[in-house]
Amino acid sequence: MPKFMFTGAYSTQGQNGILKEGGTARRAAVAAIVERVKGKVESHHFALGRNDFYIIAELPSNAAAAAVAATICASGAIAEFETVALLTGEDLDGAVKLSPIYRAPGR
Repeated sequence: MPKFMFTGAYSTQGQNGILKEGGTARRAAVAAIVERVKGKVESHHFALGRNDFYIIAELPSNAAAAAVAATICASGAIAEFETVALLTGEDLDGAVKLSPIYRAPGR
């Protein structure tokens, strides 16, 4: 199953929710939304710095990842959010074997 990394920073509303409910409640809420689209959270970490959280999840498709991202972002609790599709070494090997041809501008 494909893996995705979600990173982001909470809005003021989101930070207030964390202060009220704590990290374990937030982790459970994220796990629930991922499970609703037939996925599984592999890891969920809170962080100090630009991003407040890093989540790695296995999801059945890009559409499932987009559904999770859109639903979370629509809540208003997130100020910044990014979804990254993660590739395995085998995925990269397959990409290299495709050998597309590209002509750079001016060549």
